[in-house]
Amino acid sequence: MSKQEVSNEMEPIVWVLLMVGACIAVGVGAFFGGIHYRKRVGEGLIGSAEQEAQRMVEEARHTAETAQKEALVAGKDEAHRLIANAEREIADRRREMQRQEKRIQQKEEAVEKKLDGLEKKEELVNQKIRQAEQRLAEAEQIRQSQMEMLEKISGFTTEQAKAYIINSLDNELTHEKAVKIMEFEQKTREESEKIAREIISLAIQRVAADHVSESTVSVVPLPGDEMKGRIIGREGRNIRAIETITGVDLIIDDTPEAITLSCFEPVKREIARVMLEKLISDGRIHPARIEEMYEKARREVEAMIKSEGERAIIEAGVNNIHPELVKLLGRLHFRTSYGQNVLDHSLEVAYICGIMASELGLDPTMARRAGLLHDIGKALDHEIEGSHIEIGVDVARKYKESETVVHAIHAHHGDVEAKTIIACLVQAADAISAARPGARRENIENYIKRLEKLEEVASSFEGVETCFAIQAGREVRIIVKPEVIRDDEMVLLARAICKKIEEEVEYPGQIKVNIIRESRAVEYAK
Repeated sequence: MSKQEVSNEMEPIVWVLLMVGACIAVGVGAFFGGIHYRKRVGEGLIGSAEQEAQRMVEEARHTAETAQKEALVAGKDEAHRLIANAEREIADRRREMQRQEKRIQQKEEAVEKKLDGLEKKEELVNQKIRQAEQRLAEAEQIRQSQMEMLEKISGFTTEQAKAYIINSLDNELTHEKAVKIMEFEQKTREESEKIAREIISLAIQRVAADHVSESTVSVVPLPGDEMKGRIIGREGRNIRAIETITGVDLIIDDTPEAITLSCFEPVKREIARVMLEKLISDGRIHPARIEEMYEKARREVEAMIKSEGERAIIEAGVNNIHPELVKLLGRLHFRTSYGQNVLDHSLEVAYICGIMASELGLDPTMARRAGLLHDIGKALDHEIEGSHIEIGVDVARKYKESETVVHAIHAHHGDVEAKTIIACLVQAADAISAARPGARRENIENYIKRLEKLEEVASSFEGVETCFAIQAGREVRIIVKPEVIRDDEMVLLARAICKKIEEEVEYPGQIKVNIIRESRAVEYAK
């Protein structure tokens, strides 16, 4: 191949290479030019930012200097203001202290003047005291001379005169006290008697009570005297068995066709009576039959006790009574007091309490309940030691009775002071029921002893000439010596006698103490 051909073949390649080189050169130049451009732009931005930052710093410095100057000026102003206020306050305090000093000085001057006046007054007082002491001494001399003169005139010494004056005052006070007591009693009696008379008379009028009299013995009739031997049994085995199992004494004497049962406990006596009646009716009397009949009689009497208790609460119109209290009420059917049946007495008291409570506007049911249970302790006083009042209070509390009922039981004989109207009504109704004619009886020996004891108590007081117990012991009539007991002392003597009777004598109802003083003028014509 010739050089020409070779050169012709290489020419397009060269052009291509040149074109490629030119493109590469243009690209490289554009790349480096862009980098240079961005560099110049960045340097310009950096320069602008630095200028801006420097400007902001300058502005901040300027603002801070301005604020510092303003704060300094404000601080100086505040300091000047505080100083001015402090100076004014100091000046005010100084003026106030000056005023206080002037006031204190004035007070000191006034105190000095008063001290001077007090000294003068003290001197005057001392002079008056000396004068008063002189006058007292003179008065004492005069009093002494007058006392001596009075002793000469009266014939009394000082102590005798004091005793005479005290005695006179005592007599005057006794008279005044008696007059006041009489006036108060008269006024109270006038105000209360009318209403009390109406209420009590109405209560008594509306009560219709049976008069029951029993004793501590029961009599069992026999079909014939030969029955006595059968009851006694061979060598007394039957009568011993009866007395052992019942706790009742059998009295077999010459009384025709009758056997007497004696026992202080009424329920046991009733069981023995029923048992004997059954044995006599059956005709077979021996220890085994006695035990059998005793059990039947005991069950029968217990049923009767329950029946009587239920009858009592129905007739009294009360409810919600504990079953044990119902049984105790039934036992009162066989209990007597001075011959008065205690269950009938309790029902009578319940009726009277209910009527009086209705008239007074109180709860009649509660009053009847208290009246019915007031003697409940008498059902157990043969078995438990203590008075029937203490036993009744314990039993009522045991079976959850209200305090009103418990207090009425406790106070119905005056053992404690009556604090409720219901308790006062029970006291009054109990006295009414026990004191009415025919309610109670007692044997002649106890009756005579009670009357003698009343007369003995009344005669034990000074100035009593004679006394008489009248109206079956319901009244004591006392005649006093007129030269010893004055009219105004009669009231005090009556109260003292009543108090002693209450303390020493046992009696049903109430006793009237009637004191009589009589002065007589006797002269003889000659």
